[in-house]
Amino acid sequence: MSPYRMIRLFYRMVPRGPFPPRGHRLFPCAWSQPRLGYGAACKGDLALAGISRRHFKKDLLSSVDGSTPAVTVTEIRQYLRAHNISFHDGYSCLHIPSPFTSNKDNRLFIDKTTGRFLCKDTLLEGTWEEFQDCMELLQKEGCEFLNPDNMASFLSDEDPEDGKSPLSDLEVTRIWNRATWFHDLEEEDARLIKTMFSISKINNSTLKKFGVKCFQPTKSLVFPWYSPRDSSMKGLKLLSAECQEDTVNYVETVYPKPCHYQNLFGLTVLGKKDTEVVITSREVDSLAVHQATGITTMALPRGISCLPPALLPYLEQFKRITLWLGDDLRAWEASKLFSRKLNVKRCSLLRPGDKQPNPLQALDLGLNLNKILKASLPAGHKSIISFRQLRDEVFGQLENLEQVAGVKWARFPELNKLLKGHRKGELTIFTGPTGSGKTTFISEYALDLCMQGTNTMWGSFELNNVRLAKVMLTQFSLQRLEEQLDKYDEWADKFEELPLYFMTFHGQQNIKSVLDTMQHAVYMYDINHVIIDNLQFMMGQEHLLSDKFAVQDYIVGAFRKFATESSCHVTLVIHPRKEDDDKELQTSSIFGSAKASQEADNVLILQDRKLSSGPGKRHLQVSKNRFDGDVGVFGLEFNKSTLTFSSSKIKAPPKVKLKKVSKENESPEETPSKK
Repeated sequence: MSPYRMIRLFYRMVPRGPFPPRGHRLFPCAWSQPRLGYGAACKGDLALAGISRRHFKKDLLSSVDGSTPAVTVTEIRQYLRAHNISFHDGYSCLHIPSPFTSNKDNRLFIDKTTGRFLCKDTLLEGTWEEFQDCMELLQKEGCEFLNPDNMASFLSDEDPEDGKSPLSDLEVTRIWNRATWFHDLEEEDARLIKTMFSISKINNSTLKKFGVKCFQPTKSLVFPWYSPRDSSMKGLKLLSAECQEDTVNYVETVYPKPCHYQNLFGLTVLGKKDTEVVITSREVDSLAVHQATGITTMALPRGISCLPPALLPYLEQFKRITLWLGDDLRAWEASKLFSRKLNVKRCSLLRPGDKQPNPLQALDLGLNLNKILKASLPAGHKSIISFRQLRDEVFGQLENLEQVAGVKWARFPELNKLLKGHRKGELTIFTGPTGSGKTTFISEYALDLCMQGTNTMWGSFELNNVRLAKVMLTQFSLQRLEEQLDKYDEWADKFEELPLYFMTFHGQQNIKSVLDTMQHAVYMYDINHVIIDNLQFMMGQEHLLSDKFAVQDYIVGAFRKFATESSCHVTLVIHPRKEDDDKELQTSSIFGSAKASQEADNVLILQDRKLSSGPGKRHLQVSKNRFDGDVGVFGLEFNKSTLTFSSSKIKAPPKVKLKKVSKENESPEETPSKK
């Protein structure tokens, strides 16, 4: 029986009353990023477990501090040598004897990129500056090691209400104690649940080894998060299934809150002498790989959306890491990005394909997982000498055209027809007349993508973050919250779950500081989209005596290089040069030299001029599209109450000549004019 039919049967069997009504989500949301095979989660109810939904206060903004002190690995090495601290140069971290234990075999790991440290034995962690303070204190006290219990309060910078509260501990304990081991379930119940989650071939001994239980009231899988220090319970992830029409969605819920859930599932099964690991994006995939091959496996806490640097020290012992994150191109892109953090020299990747599906599906199909793992590709090549090395990737691009096109906009379908989607590694130039609503539009443009799981960072140098967040929250809720303050907490909770961050810069800024912050954000939070509003604020006082066009060319070139090397989309807002009021803006209207439009992959223009064929309306013009050449124009209607733009089909003015390279599936209404 299929999982869909089993879940339908389950819904009919469950008694009504305390159970959530049909159509009601089972659990509160964990994060908005869809996982491979998992659906996005929404607010719900855990009344059966006696658990309250809201138990902590939340901050609205997640800010990336622009003043984050930069430290290089060379400076770290120099400091360690100057203080006679022996170190080993690892893959992602430097290894030194831990100053928090008497046993010098216990290692402390210092991240080569950020300088943050972690002692795996005591779980103490902190910044590079705090590490230096600890070394000075150790030298001043003249003791053999620093007491970890005393140092815990010194190194902790966590708000008690922002982390794991006593109520959160109580929720974890209640769920875990009420959950049942699979070997203790009735045979029919165990078969039903395994079918719901497509884990029928995962035996009970494997589930027991990894600590997986079943929460019977909602027929959910329970994945534990154990402390690597003493195997105590630190949190839980629940996976539930729900049926929508003819599809099954899997919903994740985590305790404590998602930003504090830093679990490598499978870490407690790890042996100290293991040197090879397979990393997956889902816990069920890890179970499948380990059962079929016996190889050590781990699952990332947030799937393909993020690899937190805090987890890198736990992966230092492995000489070979195979990334098998899924069966589509987004998983393949994530694999290549994560391999950079892990050091490409030790990483191998599984390219998606018919013969290499995701691990759980491969197990169900009876494929040889050992053979699939042996077919993995090295993450790094010294050079590409022939088409043969590119052949499979080119085929993958042709086979998965929709995924190659990028993330689609939900609020701007006409934009999808032209740009096809939002792709990593591109540079988009956005311009429009002063007062036309550039910031408001680009805010909704970016919010649309962020709501679909695109990790986003805003650099707003003209509008402060509080005002920007207010605009985005209004666009997100589609209502005026100032008139309904009782709903603010509800919408703020949902808004906070978005993978959205803000730079703390305001006013004129140095380009180097901005780029350093962007690079830091990409490493720490796996940012996929950066919005810079606007370029003119990069041209500060220090450039007064310089050629302003040369300075602008340098800045545009720097953002172009960053986008390509970091595989991160950069949207750069540039004011237009002064034009006559009766003229519409063109690509040549962008302020500065032609370099901006030449370097850009996409050029978007927010037009706010009267049309010769009728009354004036704002419309968005795509005047450059490097992906496939399609350009065009579509109308926008501004809703003042929700601060949103909705697209409407209009005819372009006859004097504006817009090319359409692709003519397939095209109607007269979709093509404003043809050259």
